[in-house]
Amino acid sequence: MNTVARLLAEKLLKISAVKLQPANPFVWASGWNSPIYTDNRRTLSYPDVRSFIKIELTRTILEQFPEVEAVAGVATGAIAQGALVADLLNVPYAYVRSTPKDHGLENLIEGDLRQGQKVVVVEDLVSTGKSSLKAVEAIRNAGCEVVGMVALFTYGFPVAEENFAAEGVRLVTLSDYNSLLEVALDTKYISESDFVTLQQWRQDPANWIPSR
Repeated sequence: MNTVARLLAEKLLKISAVKLQPANPFVWASGWNSPIYTDNRRTLSYPDVRSFIKIELTRTILEQFPEVEAVAGVATGAIAQGALVADLLNVPYAYVRSTPKDHGLENLIEGDLRQGQKVVVVEDLVSTGKSSLKAVEAIRNAGCEVVGMVALFTYGFPVAEENFAAEGVRLVTLSDYNSLLEVALDTKYISESDFVTLQQWRQDPANWIPSR
């Protein structure tokens, strides 16, 4: 397993940024039953975790997208992480709203991105990829080139891979669902039976029904 992926998974579990509850699942806004809930905003409250993420996202961008000229965060979860990374890279920063502001200039992008700039998008969590790719669309419509996206975590849904491929966006993440499950099992955060249940959920999350 990738060392960074494992380290981040350990940190996310330790601070309860990720919770696994196969026996008492959550209900997502989409209506899906889910044995996992992720809130990466919690990482901002832990300086060591926050610094780890900032450094690793920056390292990833420099290694994978060295042509970067600006960074854009996806609201709201990645606004802070994006700003931290842009500061370390010493490049311009902006963030993309989910919907345009309903007053004033009605901005969809907050900040100043110049036409032709090579932009890396920072995201905190990728599920289906739809909201992430809406941000990409907004940046492209502003005349910029999206060279790639970096994210803290992905569930690794096949539909997300299909969506990113269709839009021609390269996604690189620090950690992922498989790494998380391996760490959770190794540390006895979950049991072997929980591990099987969590794998089953990922295969068809929209139709997964928790056992009672």
